[in-house]
Amino acid sequence: MLVGAHVRGGGALADVVGRGADLGAQAVQIFTQSPRMWRPSRHTPEAIAQFRQAMAAQVQVQAVFCHATYLVNLGSADPELLARSQACLVDNFAVATAMAADGLVLHVGSHRGAGLAGCLEQVVTSLVGTLEAVDPLPGSTSCPILVENAAGAGGTIGRDFDELSIIVDRVGSERLGVCLDTQHLWASGVDFSTEEGADQVVARLEAGVGLDRLRCIHLNDSAVALGANRDRHANIGAGTIGADGLAALLGHPALESVPVVLEVPGDGSGPTAEQVQLAKEVVAAGVARRSH
Repeated sequence: MLVGAHVRGGGALADVVGRGADLGAQAVQIFTQSPRMWRPSRHTPEAIAQFRQAMAAQVQVQAVFCHATYLVNLGSADPELLARSQACLVDNFAVATAMAADGLVLHVGSHRGAGLAGCLEQVVTSLVGTLEAVDPLPGSTSCPILVENAAGAGGTIGRDFDELSIIVDRVGSERLGVCLDTQHLWASGVDFSTEEGADQVVARLEAGVGLDRLRCIHLNDSAVALGANRDRHANIGAGTIGADGLAALLGHPALESVPVVLEVPGDGSGPTAEQVQLAKEVVAAGVARRSH
């Protein structure tokens, strides 16, 4: 299992690789543009080529994920916001694809209490349209869009496995996968802190979206209680899940090939090398428990 971290942007795009390596990360995640602004980052073809060259020139960072802008809301009933969201998603996906990323993680958005059924068609249409607008990078594995499970606050879309499965099934593309966030899962009321609970999570994933669609795990402890329905990340071992609870899930043999990305606060500026090392220890502890 590759263990990595979300790393800050800024400067040359290729610098992301070195920042990840300095953390001891085997996988990195970045935003393709500012997460809270509509204005896209204008990465030149030369900058993207230099990023790919930087990846090819080293062996430590083996996977790269991009994260779409938080402002995207494919469930919005506002036509203007929906149009901006669709355009922004296409731009984010184009950058991730050009980078030969292993996936673009997406928060689908919120239906504002109207229910998934009321906005499902536009969500599906938006995702299909994005996939059709961006061709795969020649000579490279196709970069998928990875819809992320939500913590369950308000009318967030993807708050459970059933909603994720519905979206994936309706889009019907191999270029659509899933990212599982441990804090969001915990906050939505799913207890995976024992081996029995972890087994149930894996079984539900396999029966729903399919384990082959799970391409990334966001590894986070939770600053809120089980079922609190709030998106509040905590450093590994400093939250209500705890290192042992996270190990129960991460040690599951069906997840051993899924890259893990930390999105923890660290020292206030994001994941630290210490948190990456702790995450590796948590994974190792989980694997060891399963091997006995």
